[in-house]
Amino acid sequence: DLYRKVFVFRKDPSDAYVVLRAKLEQPLQNFTVCLRSYTDLTRPHSLFSYATKTQDNEILLFKPKPGEYRFYVGGKFVTFRVPEGHRDWEHVCASWESTTGIAEFWLNGKPWPRKGLQRGYTVGATAAILLGQEQDSFGGGFDLYNSFSGELTDVYLWDTGLSPDKMRAAYLSLRLPPALLAWKSLSYEVKGDVVVKTRLRE
Repeated sequence: DLYRKVFVFRKDPSDAYVVLRAKLEQPLQNFTVCLRSYTDLTRPHSLFSYATKTQDNEILLFKPKPGEYRFYVGGKFVTFRVPEGHRDWEHVCASWESTTGIAEFWLNGKPWPRKGLQRGYTVGATAAILLGQEQDSFGGGFDLYNSFSGELTDVYLWDTGLSPDKMRAAYLSLRLPPALLAWKSLSYEVKGDVVVKTRLRE
């Protein structure tokens, strides 16, 4: 149970990462991924990387610079331009649905204008899911200068698009529906220099 805990990625740049294990029964037609990050990095870095054997950027949350997030599905991405953070925690949720190809992006409990991405696509179920590195091959192929350094917490993956109420609930750390990956019952393995610590502040 990682309640009120964080992963601290201590080094910059880093070869460390955390492997997450999800119970995926079938390919995803819809999903939502949420997480909270705290970093002073200004270089590009990966937050959440979900790769399959055929597509290394099957799902990817990537931050190329302080005022921008990229959300990848099936190797294609849309960009969400955001205010530069004030060196504080940033909570992001990204959701996608195959039937419409609508990509939603929420930052700190507020929705950004929706965009279109990979309509009709299906996300593969046999996946390597990593925090802290961007995969260029299944479970590997890291570029250290895309690594994450800082603190990560509240990581979730659902096989549905969350409602606006639930998106706000995720930001506020309220009760959430059962998830494929849930922070409070996370199956994970640390690889390299990552430390689990208590969160310093709420």
